Amino acid sequence: MPEQNGKTTIELRLRDAAQLFNSLDPFPFREGDLAAEAEEYILDWARDLPKDKPIAIVIHLERPDAPHKPLPDLATAITRWFAGRASAETRALHELFHDGRLAFMIGFVGLAGCLFLSWLLTRGQDGPFARVFQESLIIIGWVVIWRPAEMFLYDWVPILRRRKLYRRLAAANVEVRPPQA
Repeated sequence: MPEQNGKTTIELRLRDAAQLFNSLDPFPFREGDLAAEAEEYILDWARDLPKDKPIAIVIHLERPDAPHKPLPDLATAITRWFAGRASAETRALHELFHDGRLAFMIGFVGLAGCLFLSWLLTRGQDGPFARVFQESLIIIGWVVIWRPAEMFLYDWVPILRRRKLYRRLAAANVEVRPPQA
């Protein structure tokens, strides 16, 4: 994990620039998709880097592209890719909270319904069967509200963690080093 100018560095060694992109993508640069293997490699390294330092990505090309073919703008392609992923995580977070609000309303109505039904059906009833029935409805009501609570308490944390990582990678300084003669 070398450092350059206060930035932690991720280094990639590629045969050529095309190896970085999805081969099925009809627009292989700027707008194109990174190859899943390349993305995962970068993400794995980035997760291990110190969280308080900026990231630099250095790409070593073993052989240049054909002379008639211009070298793609790898820096722009990589940073745009991760900026797009960060935006997708922001949308996922908004959707989670939207779905969570809907689930919470449904869960709250379900909990209230179970509590009311428990009270209504066991009103004036004594005995172990009435008590078991009452407690069962209360448990069902709390189970109905559990998933919305889980969404608001826990599910957003990994989304924020991924978004922060993608933003760091989108802001990374990307340097392409041609093969050494």
